Amino acid sequence: MRVDLHTHSDRSDGTDSPGELMHKAAAAGLDVIALTDHDAATGWDEAADAALDAGVRLVRGIEISTCFDGTSVHLLGYGLDPEEPVLRAELSAVLRGRFERLPRMVEALQSMGIDITVADVEERSDNAAATGRPHVADVLVDKGVVATRDEAFERYLMPGRPAHFQRYAVELFYAVELVVNAGGVAVLAHPWAGGSRHVLTPDVIGRLASAGLTGVEVDHNGHDDAARDRLRAIARAHDLVVTGSSDYHGQGKVGFDLGCNTTEPREYEKLFAR
Repeated sequence: MRVDLHTHSDRSDGTDSPGELMHKAAAAGLDVIALTDHDAATGWDEAADAALDAGVRLVRGIEISTCFDGTSVHLLGYGLDPEEPVLRAELSAVLRGRFERLPRMVEALQSMGIDITVADVEERSDNAAATGRPHVADVLVDKGVVATRDEAFERYLMPGRPAHFQRYAVELFYAVELVVNAGGVAVLAHPWAGGSRHVLTPDVIGRLASAGLTGVEVDHNGHDDAARDRLRAIARAHDLVVTGSSDYHGQGKVGFDLGCNTTEPREYEKLFAR
């Protein structure tokens, strides 16, 4: 059984519709696929219908934008109820923050002489629950300002770059509590990829486990072999489930093909037994 527990559709910053994603998962030889769009569950219904048709098992998930010690951290929630009132309010606040910073990003880019408007970005985001930095990056690619999303982030949109602005995110420990209270299981997404490595120390991961965290995404393209080995040991020390996934975004993230990393079947069963 091949299990990929972290993917994105065009309901956030992927480029495939939820239905297309399910059929591509089947073509890639996956048996189980999680749809984990950022801060929203708007793709679940379409994905569920397509998964039945494609013959794959859908895991309903969300990748929640959280923060810890001033640093962005992503948390995967699986099997949760997105209509649980407190969780829904927090997700709405996150999405509102995404919308509210868009004009500021566009104004900053315009001040550098770049021909871009809010309307351009909203048109490019199309079916997404919220318009975010990846969609700004896509417009910059479309206009020939940069060649790739990665270049757009590196030059303009990453923290410390001229068009980056902070937005609301849920405090990490509170986000774990929200997922659990909404009937789900919480897994740290790519904890040692990027800046989150500096704040997600072994001690903090242990504290999260005590607070209700169920697993750690270990096998991810953002982790080298040494990081994977260390994270796997930390997970075992705290009886956390070890997951692996592609973090697939379609054409939005090169080299993160469906199934490039997978979750071992026994770990998948442990995750949902909890």
